[in-house]
Amino acid sequence: MTSALLSLHNVSLSFEGVHAISNIGFEVAQGEICALIGPNGAGKSSLLNVINGIYRADAGDIVFDGTHFKRIYPRKAALLGIGRTFQHNALFDRLSVLDNVLAGLTRHSRTGFLEHAFRVGRDPRERHDFRARADAMISFLELDAYRNARVSTLPYGVQKRVDLARALVGQPKLLLLDEPMAGMNQHEKTVMSRFIAAINRQFGTTVILIEHDIGVVMGLSNHVVVLDYGRKVGDGTPDEVRHNPEVIKAYLGTVH
Repeated sequence: MTSALLSLHNVSLSFEGVHAISNIGFEVAQGEICALIGPNGAGKSSLLNVINGIYRADAGDIVFDGTHFKRIYPRKAALLGIGRTFQHNALFDRLSVLDNVLAGLTRHSRTGFLEHAFRVGRDPRERHDFRARADAMISFLELDAYRNARVSTLPYGVQKRVDLARALVGQPKLLLLDEPMAGMNQHEKTVMSRFIAAINRQFGTTVILIEHDIGVVMGLSNHVVVLDYGRKVGDGTPDEVRHNPEVIKAYLGTVH
């Protein structure tokens, strides 16, 4: 049986008395793709923010790769092996694809982002290593043609791949993807789904993704957790979740 890489126990979060997450608990096994689904406002992004330390939970515990914590900070999460993308790209629009991907390594660096961006870092061996890692990730995500292009000039679907490359270049054990296919057409979703599956298969990266397209979820994930108004209402395989009456009522609508 595959061991859990991430375990959440009775995690709760509120904002000015409004409960965003209520007593959430589930496990994510090493090497799986776990989809986090539910209506808008269900608490999905808030839960990712708790896992990587942007928010501090009011209650509950998290165990990641054997490390137990009630609160973790984003830098510490990155160093432990938690990568993250956001629903809305947080890229450096005026910089190139290469420099944006290099930015994903700054938390692992002895030098700062600007030093990397302007090629003036104190450690040339580190610069060389980081450049090689960034180039490898750019090639893996088929971004070679855009390597030196300014990010602001790129199509939206390509920008989402740049964001993915930046999160992945640090070689995280757990990759948190907040709506990586939001705003994409069907072809772009197919391409992104292919890359996420390849990341999981080739690197063994465990993935938690938020996604509203149920067809994508059912085809890509091994494990689905369903939230509704901050409560967990489903947790199982895609087929188990698809036929869960509470999930159908809260989110899926009808059984097909």
